[in-house]
Amino acid sequence: MSAAFRISPALWDKIHHFASFPQTGVSLQQMVLFGQHPSQGTLLKASQFLAEELPVRLAHRVKELDELPHNLSDMPSIRKVKNWYAQSFEELINFPPVQLPQHLRQQLSSTGKDIFLPDSTPNPSLAALQDHDHPLFNLSRLKGNANGIGNVKLRVPLERSTRYYAKSSSIDWPPSVLDYNARFTRMLEAIKRRHDPTVTTVAQGVLEWKRSQNAKNIGLDIQAWLDRFYMSRIGIRFLIGQHVALNTQQPHKDYVGIICTKANVHDIVQEAIENARFVCEEHYAMFKGPPVQLICPPNLIFPYVPGHLSHICFELLKNSLRAVVDRFGHDAQDEKPYPPIKVIVVEGKEDITIKITDEGGGIPRSAIPLIWTYMYTTMTGQSIDQDFQASDFQAPMAGFGYGLPLSRLYARYFGGDLRLISMEGYGTDVYIHLNRLSSSREPLP
Repeated sequence: MSAAFRISPALWDKIHHFASFPQTGVSLQQMVLFGQHPSQGTLLKASQFLAEELPVRLAHRVKELDELPHNLSDMPSIRKVKNWYAQSFEELINFPPVQLPQHLRQQLSSTGKDIFLPDSTPNPSLAALQDHDHPLFNLSRLKGNANGIGNVKLRVPLERSTRYYAKSSSIDWPPSVLDYNARFTRMLEAIKRRHDPTVTTVAQGVLEWKRSQNAKNIGLDIQAWLDRFYMSRIGIRFLIGQHVALNTQQPHKDYVGIICTKANVHDIVQEAIENARFVCEEHYAMFKGPPVQLICPPNLIFPYVPGHLSHICFELLKNSLRAVVDRFGHDAQDEKPYPPIKVIVVEGKEDITIKITDEGGGIPRSAIPLIWTYMYTTMTGQSIDQDFQASDFQAPMAGFGYGLPLSRLYARYFGGDLRLISMEGYGTDVYIHLNRLSSSREPLP
């Protein structure tokens, strides 16, 4: 049980060793090309990559969770999350490797000439996540050596590595490979379930810290750490979710794992509109909430993870609906119709941009920086039920000040962004920028 889990000195040594390696980012485009026609050989290569990559990512997070400023590491909920990450790390590094004969190992390490993995491009969001006081980001202060930069050891970049592909279409893989892939996938599913309540548990930890310090707001250093931590969480869950889907789901012509190669923006946004209006009407006990107008080409498609886009749009629409209802009153539809919220979607050469416009009264200019701060909310009486196990995609009408900052991280994960412009006294415009080229690698803090 994770509640009784303790990090031994030997495990700490391994965590520090793995945390000395940098993380390897992948792009959406690369994941699509890899997973289009997976065989047991390519799935084995993917398992081997995750068995190497995930412990590195988890080790970075365990080390950070143990070194947080202002005694935040001592909060019970933060210690609980640290133990979850350490337990998952231990399970991954202790998972027994598959035993293969020599000729199959050679086949597994060979790459066909017809296989091409395009270069990924640096994610423009990485600079915003960098903490220049953290050694992983302040490389200019570190002395180089033959094996890396300072204490950061270098690994082979994705584009020059053959570990993702196996020239395996004609190979009859033994049952041990199928068994290994199935067991590894079951372990990843268990790890993913263990970490389901991480967002709310960390939020509880920050609340515990605020109460212990009698602090009204969190500092910039904790804000920067939360950005890095949650962005890393998005990446870890994406890699695990993609691998589990490739191993367990039936092939679909429009899907590669959890990535939809032909994600229809109109349909995803329309569903988010309906869900947000339903939550609004339930929350305010209204017969009919403010109208939402969608202006979007009906056949606009591009490769994306529908769950990410749906989550972003749902959170932003929920904010707009709440602002309009709060400004004009719960019974405005009986006297004068609510002004409509407009959602406009446009396709450019680099980005697909979604603009959400409301007349909810806007935000004071002095409060604009605060809206990106975790735990900032206009709701009173913040508390989280100890048994609350909601995941990222389950949200009430108004929560704990996580909607906007988390939505921005989801947008930035694949090279997009989220921007807000407010006109106090009138309303707010929010712009969601999505990288339609899908070539940006993950921003790994």
